[in-house]
Amino acid sequence: MVDIILENDQKKEEVSAEIEKAFHDVCEAVLKEEKCDFNAQISITLVDNKEIRVINKEQRGIDKVTDVLSFPMLEFDEEGNADGEFEMDGDYVLLGDIVISMERACEQADEFGHSFLRETAFLTAHSMLHLLGYDHVDDKQSEEIMCEKQEKVLNSLGITRD
Repeated sequence: MVDIILENDQKKEEVSAEIEKAFHDVCEAVLKEEKCDFNAQISITLVDNKEIRVINKEQRGIDKVTDVLSFPMLEFDEEGNADGEFEMDGDYVLLGDIVISMERACEQADEFGHSFLRETAFLTAHSMLHLLGYDHVDDKQSEEIMCEKQEKVLNSLGITRD
């Protein structure tokens, strides 16, 4: 089961009930795909380009707009197993924080020729995999694995590029 704490700190893009549902459904589907046997709490914060640029600079030292940032609460070993203790909130493992620029998501949906829903769902799936220990920086094989998993999750939910 997934508990999502959703904060909409932007006013540029509408967050429909369909998109809110997709956040939940995508998080659930990624946990199921990864065979996670725990209840997870995830914080999703929606921002605009200006705010994500500030966060990106503060947290990563990169002074540019990005589409999504992931801040995992768990550390994983090389086999993908969580190291150490789980931080808990009641019955939920605190998995981490996702920050999405809804403004950038809208721009990318137009750029890639698919729906805003598809783009926000994709960014959520991508970020969830990061929260679960996947990384693709300078690793082509890991990037391919992440892409396959993202597409599998989105296709299972009927959230396609069409």
